[in-house]
Amino acid sequence: MTVPIFNKQFTPAKATLYYGNFIHTPKLGAIEVFTNSGALVDKDGFISKFYADKTLNEILKLIDDTTADVVDISANAKSFFFPGFIDTHIHAPQYPNNGIFGYSTLLDWLTTYTYPLEASLKNLDKAELVYNKVITRTVANGTTCAAYYATIDTDATNLLTDLALHHGQRAFIGKVCMNDNAPDYYIETLEESKESTMEVIDHIKQVDPKNELVAPILTPRFAPSCTSELLNWLGDLKKEHHLHSQTHISENKGEIEWVAELFPNSKSYADVYNDHGLLDDKTILAHAIHLSDHEKDLIRSKGSGISHCPISNSAITSGEARIRWLLDNDIPVGLGTDVSGGFSPSVLSTARQALLVSRHLAMKTSDHNKLSVEDVLYLATVGGAKVVGLDDKVGLFKEGMKWDAQLIDLKAKDSQVDVFEWQVPEETESTSKDDFVKFQNMVAKWLFNGDDRNTTKVWVNGRQVHERL
Repeated sequence: MTVPIFNKQFTPAKATLYYGNFIHTPKLGAIEVFTNSGALVDKDGFISKFYADKTLNEILKLIDDTTADVVDISANAKSFFFPGFIDTHIHAPQYPNNGIFGYSTLLDWLTTYTYPLEASLKNLDKAELVYNKVITRTVANGTTCAAYYATIDTDATNLLTDLALHHGQRAFIGKVCMNDNAPDYYIETLEESKESTMEVIDHIKQVDPKNELVAPILTPRFAPSCTSELLNWLGDLKKEHHLHSQTHISENKGEIEWVAELFPNSKSYADVYNDHGLLDDKTILAHAIHLSDHEKDLIRSKGSGISHCPISNSAITSGEARIRWLLDNDIPVGLGTDVSGGFSPSVLSTARQALLVSRHLAMKTSDHNKLSVEDVLYLATVGGAKVVGLDDKVGLFKEGMKWDAQLIDLKAKDSQVDVFEWQVPEETESTSKDDFVKFQNMVAKWLFNGDDRNTTKVWVNGRQVHERL
């Protein structure tokens, strides 16, 4: 099956000036608002200049490139540019099972719902249908970058790569490795796993040689599904080629006990990965709910990141991850939808649930564990960028960063966010303290009441990849 690549062109055809309100979260617990400001995005998709608190005419006089297009949203006080969301943990083939998990917990959920669906996507027509849907749905929800798990099948994984490029979404694509403790109909041998992993890496090199949008990511499903030989091979491959990797850790107490039985020579679940060369600053560990102090210290020392998946952790009753504890210990944390353990492909919904889960945890512990609106939106953008190793490229509006952004309109058609006129900031050249609070409140309304209807446009690498009509 041949899928056309996204115009073979990953960057805009010409420079564009974006003008209006800009909001981002430059650090944990903080929000920054720029009113009447402009971002000039060059032909390579970089923000070449950022002009704060200037009129559009003032900026136009300063721009050397008089052929630049202009996107002006300043007439709508209820709209703003926001960085694109980064989904640090999502299973693309599981999308059809969103919301289907019954009364199960992790291990029986895998055998009852997950493995049969993933195995069925060896049918490429079915895979194309599913992958097209999950990519377009996540992009429509403002996800400009996703760390995808695929299946064990080479062709289906390569198809996911092609479709991500076709739709213009930034992505890490991982062929799932599992040669142990899996059903007979959905398992591979050690040699098959090695061969298919290399085929996927080679395919990505062919279609996106510079990893402008898509990059490979080694993906041992989780320790129980891989033999020590496979984990060692992946660790050696990771080190040799400086590759990213992603896997699961400490999601479920029964899973942790199982790992201890399978790998008795490793001190902990985290040590299993470290002992096989799979823990470094290009490692994404999903869940991390039941980490020990030793594991926390090990993960911090290796620079690995955590993908927090609050919807999935609640839906499959895995537990409440101690996110403030991780952040206090300088461990990078991003958000993961964890489709389909998580029932929503929306990072905004995930951020909302991250805030609420932190409050449930705080009720049992202390208020220190509460996450704020600013905190969870930071995790959805800058935090996620750090976890996937792209914090020098995306997550913020500043010169030298890529234009991966979404246009949020709180008065869009059918919007469920009601902002009354007295809650709208004044149209002035600079932001007063009162107006700043109004912007904070608008962002909070968006977090708690917003959805894809408010995400009216999305750009990746400077190119528009979505528009809600």
